[in-house]
Amino acid sequence: MSKEAKSGLQALLTPEESVVVLIDHQPFQFANLHSHEPTMIVNNSVGLAKAAKAFDVPTILTTVLEERGGYLIKQLQDVFPEQKPINRTIINTWEDQVVVDAVKATGRKKLIIAGLWTEVCVAMPAIHAAGEGFDVFVVTDASGGASKETHDMAVRRMLQAGVTPITWLAVLSEWQRDYAREKTLPGLTDVLLEHGGASGVAFSWETQLLATGRDGNNV
Repeated sequence: MSKEAKSGLQALLTPEESVVVLIDHQPFQFANLHSHEPTMIVNNSVGLAKAAKAFDVPTILTTVLEERGGYLIKQLQDVFPEQKPINRTIINTWEDQVVVDAVKATGRKKLIIAGLWTEVCVAMPAIHAAGEGFDVFVVTDASGGASKETHDMAVRRMLQAGVTPITWLAVLSEWQRDYAREKTLPGLTDVLLEHGGASGVAFSWETQLLATGRDGNNV
């Protein structure tokens, strides 16, 4: 089990310590996704990927049996067009040495995982990596299972193994931490506008008001 701090400032994520692994967001897995509305998982996983890119967080893409299960969904692949996903036959990603070596090569110990399905291809590597000393975070709203029960039971099981559940907006908020960090703020804003739902809509509206003046006149 990871011995990293689970409370206090050191428990929060930073871009410099993080590495993201996105697991098996493929058509076959989406076909039996019933814990969440599929378009929400697409939105959230792509939002997470774009945030990782904006904050320069190493991101590893994986698929399983892509010749049968389908390629990584286009929306995710488009975020990293130059990267070929690591295609596996092993169900547990953390038993694939290519993936493990890619993570270890980053030198980072805060491992952020999202994927399909939560009860299988997310829980297995999360529990496994936590046992090897990684501080593992699972992005629960960018992951999904065959049913709400399977997703929920997987999260409970991972909690017992020391894995931390988190949501994608919490991840990017911890990465940003301070709105005065101007270098990453434009990237954060773009992600929120495109994937932040009502928050993005509200921000667009506020930008409109600031640009035109509250009386409707340009300023």
